[in-house]
Amino acid sequence: MKVIVGLGNPGKQYAGTRHNVGFAVVDLLAESSRAAAWRERFEAFIGELVEDDLKLLLIKPLTYMNLSGRPVRQILDFYQLPHEDLLVVCDDINLPLGKLRFRAKGTHGGHNGLRNIQDHLGTTEYARLRVGVDVPRENDTVDHVLGRFRSTERPVIDEAVRTAAQAVIIWARQGTGAAMNQYNG
Repeated sequence: MKVIVGLGNPGKQYAGTRHNVGFAVVDLLAESSRAAAWRERFEAFIGELVEDDLKLLLIKPLTYMNLSGRPVRQILDFYQLPHEDLLVVCDDINLPLGKLRFRAKGTHGGHNGLRNIQDHLGTTEYARLRVGVDVPRENDTVDHVLGRFRSTERPVIDEAVRTAAQAVIIWARQGTGAAMNQYNG
């Protein structure tokens, strides 16, 4: 089993914001006819997607972005899964809009959700898929990430979310190296 954590903030007021791109990717995966309905457990919405012999546990933390580590840790501990079976999908303001970047490990890079996961797991040894939401035009990062995409950006980010969902499946089947080779342009 692989664990796919999409980062975002719960609540309708945050739906469709740049910070919720991770939620959008796992939501798209959960739309599959092979996915079970969401249930609430471990301070998160949890869904399952079964693709042939592959089982993906889809996670949307309900603790807000900056406290995502607690439910991630609870889930890994409960299912007794190693960090190698974890992929975190999140937004990245340092990447151009719609660009994807896989990493096998690394620092949080200033992303508070990744920072909290790192703190709770005590390691940077887990995969992440960053989805570019573009650099803030002004110096206000908070307004940028909590803001919605402009109508001209929507087609680009919708395509990126679809591609990221496909990339998650490649990661789960073939590993981070294969996913990096295919999706890190």
